[in-house]
Amino acid sequence: MGPAGVIAAEMGLVDVGGFVHGVAERVKAHVVPGDAHVAPAVRQLAEYFRGSRTTFNLPLDLSQMTAFQQAVLRMTAVIPFGQTLTYGEVARRIGHPKASRAVGGALKANPIPIIIPCHRVVGAGGRLVGFSAPGGLGTKASLLHFEAAKMEPV
Repeated sequence: MGPAGVIAAEMGLVDVGGFVHGVAERVKAHVVPGDAHVAPAVRQLAEYFRGSRTTFNLPLDLSQMTAFQQAVLRMTAVIPFGQTLTYGEVARRIGHPKASRAVGGALKANPIPIIIPCHRVVGAGGRLVGFSAPGGLGTKASLLHFEAAKMEPV
């Protein structure tokens, strides 16, 4: 038995059977959707969208990603709620200062959006660029607006 944890999530309406099959094909492994990981993920996502959760506490399985992609996703996972980093800053923080485009590619491959908050990574100067989830940049803008509205005043 291999690593266990949340391996993928999908935004929008999906055919569950097709989603599970697609994930299994991508990771070249047998994928078992199970309540042990699904129920906590659903609960935590609901809490996020209600505004009562700002971080996720779930076991994640990034073993299907390259070492570079894992580094990008782990860095992205710790960007605080309501804050952003640029692609260039993520690249610098993982020790690859000239790899901002590659960071974008790694984020495009993010199998667990929201939980790994790739919407918090923006272009230079705070420009909204590069969001491959359903709704594209409109969804990214909505998520960032939602988080800014839920921030506690200082």
